[in-house]
Amino acid sequence: MIKGTKERGAWAELYFMVLAMSQGLRVSSPYGGFAPYDVGVESSGAILRVQVKCTMYQTCEGAYSMSINVKNGSRGRRGYARGTVDFFAVYIIPTDDWYILPYEVIGDRDANVYLRPGSKEQKYEKYREAWHLLLEACKGAGPVDIHGCCEETAEESALPQRHRDTEESVRNAAILTVSLW
Repeated sequence: MIKGTKERGAWAELYFMVLAMSQGLRVSSPYGGFAPYDVGVESSGAILRVQVKCTMYQTCEGAYSMSINVKNGSRGRRGYARGTVDFFAVYIIPTDDWYILPYEVIGDRDANVYLRPGSKEQKYEKYREAWHLLLEACKGAGPVDIHGCCEETAEESALPQRHRDTEESVRNAAILTVSLW
């Protein structure tokens, strides 16, 4: 078993990507880990943002507990803002169960979710192994338009010509990359 929480989280993200790909979805990961989501999934062009969580912690009542929140600097924790995540994928390691929760189920609250795989009485059971929700959302989502603007600053105009040419090449490559999506 992977002991460190960061390593275990990275492992769960990779496991999620493998399973999402086995469902016919394409996956991507935001570079550097600076996005509020862990994995992008898509099948027809629109990219859905998925935050992957995992837990091994079982309460004395038998439920598995998962906190769904982000660090909020010195203020503690807060929920995910609307528009930053489309789905939460929660993995219960001991039972090998995935819960695919739409953002609307959790919302922007700092949530503690208790999951009991296989229990008909738990409110999240319909989301257990609900990969079809990702597939349906990918098909139903419309195209994403990305608009950008770049202006030369006074500092940039003071650079030697070869640096300005390099900067322009980088901008053009970024514009080309965005337009190809």
